[in-house]
Amino acid sequence: MIEVTRLDGKKYWINPHQIESMEQTPDLTLTLLSGKKVVVRESPDEVIDRIVAYRRRIGINQEL
Repeated sequence: MIEVTRLDGKKYWINPHQIESMEQTPDLTLTLLSGKKVVVRESPDEVIDRIVAYRRRIGINQEL
């Protein structure tokens, strides 16, 4: 799970394997595979860095 912050300041944890897409309009909206959307304060780069760190932590180190 990765930590993100909702616009109201509350912390939220998301399974990064469930993120289907990210869209910045201007806030960052994460769309999950379920269709649920979560708007967060983090930048796309911050979310991507957290996803990479999570994948390393659990042993998924695929080269792209």
